[in-house]
Amino acid sequence: MRGLSGKGVLISGGTRGIGLAAGHRFLEEDCRLFVSGLDEAEVDAAVKELDASGGRVAGTAVDVADERQVDELVAAADAFLDGVDVLLNNAGTAVREAFVAIDSERWDRIVDVNLRGEFFVAQRVARRMIERGRGGSIVNMASTNALQAEAGYAHYNASKGGIAMLTRTMAIELGRHGIRVNAICPGKISTPLQGEAEDAAYTERFVGERIALGRSGTPEEVASAYAFLASEESSFITGELLVVDGGQLAM
Repeated sequence: MRGLSGKGVLISGGTRGIGLAAGHRFLEEDCRLFVSGLDEAEVDAAVKELDASGGRVAGTAVDVADERQVDELVAAADAFLDGVDVLLNNAGTAVREAFVAIDSERWDRIVDVNLRGEFFVAQRVARRMIERGRGGSIVNMASTNALQAEAGYAHYNASKGGIAMLTRTMAIELGRHGIRVNAICPGKISTPLQGEAEDAAYTERFVGERIALGRSGTPEEVASAYAFLASEESSFITGELLVVDGGQLAM
């Protein structure tokens, strides 16, 4: 992809699944990385996997729902990367359960991570991009659930719908600073999070009935979309929601 070589990339939720695949892809594009995750051991393992020789990747454990921890994350990433050029705002969580069964604790946690957390990270990175004055690219993680409701995911659907409008608002306000803001809307992707959120039988039935290509996507396929939106190949694209779903929404 044009324009990615040498860029400093912050990946929240970069220790497994889509985030880890994105790390590998952006290293292939000759970027430097700072990754975060909730678990310190996972962060250490991801950094070692991504950068066995050392020097191009660093990371830290952070709960993006905690404003203070986000401040520390962005400061550390900015220092290591000599400025964040690209943010992949990827951290998220999901659980499948009936609307009438959701308690306040579960609702708060999913909205706090998926919406509040993405807001905190994006805002802190955007402030530094504006101060530095060389623009940048922010790519938020939304979902097809931001565009089409799925039963059993009321809290997740609501949080991702919020990301869709947050993305568009950010694009409007940050464009004059040379900062592009887009979001990715993946469908069913074979990740650890999907496996934790729902049972295999449900996923298999969903894929068979509702995805035109008849399979789940891979983290690497979403990582390619991240690379496109971060690169100069998409230099006149902002405020968009890029669907990566194997034809799910077309069904």
